[in-house]
Amino acid sequence: MRRKLVLTLTTLHGSRQIYLHQLLAYLLLTFVVLSVLSFFVSNWLLVKTHDDLGDLERNHQDLNEQYQLLLGTQQLYISELDELGASLSDLSAERARLAEENQEIGATLSDLETRLGMQQEPSSMTLEQRLALTQMAVRQRLFLLHSIPNGVPISAERVNDSYGMRQHPVLKTRKMHNGMDFKAERGTPVYATADGVVEYSGYRKGSGFGNLVVLQHNLGFKTYYAHLQKVLVESGTFVHKGQQIALSGNSGRSTGAHLHYEVRFLYRPLNPEPFLQWGLDQFNTLFTEVEEVPWESLSAMYPLNQAGAQ
Repeated sequence: MRRKLVLTLTTLHGSRQIYLHQLLAYLLLTFVVLSVLSFFVSNWLLVKTHDDLGDLERNHQDLNEQYQLLLGTQQLYISELDELGASLSDLSAERARLAEENQEIGATLSDLETRLGMQQEPSSMTLEQRLALTQMAVRQRLFLLHSIPNGVPISAERVNDSYGMRQHPVLKTRKMHNGMDFKAERGTPVYATADGVVEYSGYRKGSGFGNLVVLQHNLGFKTYYAHLQKVLVESGTFVHKGQQIALSGNSGRSTGAHLHYEVRFLYRPLNPEPFLQWGLDQFNTLFTEVEEVPWESLSAMYPLNQAGAQ
C-alpha cells in the first residue's frame, strides 16, 4: 500500500482531508522547516543589526564628542602658543633692557672701583662678584671714615697756626704746637670729626685750653677741641661724626677767637693736616703720610688696598 500524507483542514464549515504524495509531503515539510528557521534567523539578524547600529551610533557620538574636545584643545593650544610668543617677546625686550642696564652698572662700577683704588680685572670675575667686593670695600671705608678723625671741625676763615714748633703768642717762647688753630668768630659751630664718646667736657684748669671737649674714637684715636665759648655735650655721652659739640670762643690762654684742634693716637699728638684732607677719594693717602701709626696691624683687620700699609 502506497504511503500518503493526509492533511486535515478544519474550518467553520467542517473538516476536509487532503492526500499528498510522500515526496511532495517531504518537500512541503522541508519548506515549512526552512521557513521557520529563516524566520528565527532573520529575527536574530535584525536584532543583532539593530544592536550594532546602536553601538555604531554611540561610537559616532563618542567620536563627535572627542572631535569637539580636540577642537577645543587645539584652540587652547593656539591661544597658549600666542601667549608664549608674547611672553618671549617681552622676555627679549626685558633681556635687552637688562643688558643695557648691566652695561650702565658696569660702567658705574668701574668708576667706583677706580675711585676706591680697587684694581680688579673685569674678565676675571662676574659683575655680581665685583659688586659684592665693591660693597664690602665701601662698607669698610665708611666704617674707617666714621672711626678715624677726618675732615675739618669748623667753618673757619683761615688757619692761623699749623702743627709744629712756633713762637707762642702769649708765652713768647718757642714751643711745640700740637694742633691747628682755625680763626673763627665767637659762637661758630664746632663739629665732631668722627664717631666717639665724650671723654671730657668742661673747663680744663691749668692747661691753657679753657673750655675743652675731648672725644675718644675707635682704634685708639682722640680729638681735642679747645678755647671754646660753650660746650654742648656732656662727658660720657656718645656723639656721631658731624654732630655739633660746641661753639668756638676765646677761653683759656688765647689772644683771639679761634678753635684749637688736635688729633692724637694713644695720647701722642699727630699732625692734623693729613686727617683734614683724608676722605673717600683720597683714602690711601693717610696710610702713607702718617707714619706714627702702625697701619700694618690695621691692614691685617681691614685690607687697605695701598702699598704704604704693607
